[in-house]
Amino acid sequence: MDIIAIIPARMGSSRFPGKPLADIHGVAMVGHVYHRTAMCRLVTATYVATCDREIFDYIEARGGKAVMTADTHERCTDRTAEALLKIEGENGRKADIVVMVQGDEPMVTPDMIENAVQVMLDDSDVNVVNLMAEMATMDEFEDPNEVKVVTDLNNNALYFSREPVPSRKKGAEQVPMMKQVCIIPFRRDYLLKFNEMEETPLERIESVDMMRILEHGERVRMERTGTETLSVDTPEDLDRARCMMQNDRLMATYGASPEKVKSDKD
Repeated sequence: MDIIAIIPARMGSSRFPGKPLADIHGVAMVGHVYHRTAMCRLVTATYVATCDREIFDYIEARGGKAVMTADTHERCTDRTAEALLKIEGENGRKADIVVMVQGDEPMVTPDMIENAVQVMLDDSDVNVVNLMAEMATMDEFEDPNEVKVVTDLNNNALYFSREPVPSRKKGAEQVPMMKQVCIIPFRRDYLLKFNEMEETPLERIESVDMMRILEHGERVRMERTGTETLSVDTPEDLDRARCMMQNDRLMATYGASPEKVKSDKD
């Protein structure tokens, strides 16, 4: 199968402008995402989709592939779909699966992508997959920047929210505290179908794309990952990511040397 990965990234984030090029141990955040995504053995090609020349030039300078897109997209899925059609036009063939990896996931690993894609390879009825991970602290559970998800007994998403769900009101000591991890494989035609769907009320309220699928009565399959990960939404998250990645073994393979990591620790 032709499985391509597309990383949507833009400089104009409302919460953290310029974050794709924020430095983490000598490599821009979007560079970490690109190189780590490209390591996945199931992915045939990896691209960054951006409306910003700075990001395009950075990825190209590192030997990567980038696609310029319109600067009018409000959703990352729209940017991903535009890039997909441009890539297919240049390659002369259609992809089977498109893995959308958010540009603010610098701790993504090849195994995480492989696990998400494998769900689709094993079940032809699954059109879209999201990874999810357990949150370790109440601070994270209550952080509106973290998208929480609750699932049914078959690991299909029931709801995504920026509020802490499920409720702890009844005094339950142990509730599942799961967050969305933005590694999202789509079947090619379903991504295009998704972008043709009408935007939905709860999607706007929660500011979570996947709510559009649920509100239209369709399914999002969730796959749990045990890999420690962090999406960077704020400058404080960036500092946390730098600390969490100090001993990361993948970094040395694409330009963050052990010496550079050591000097950052000091």
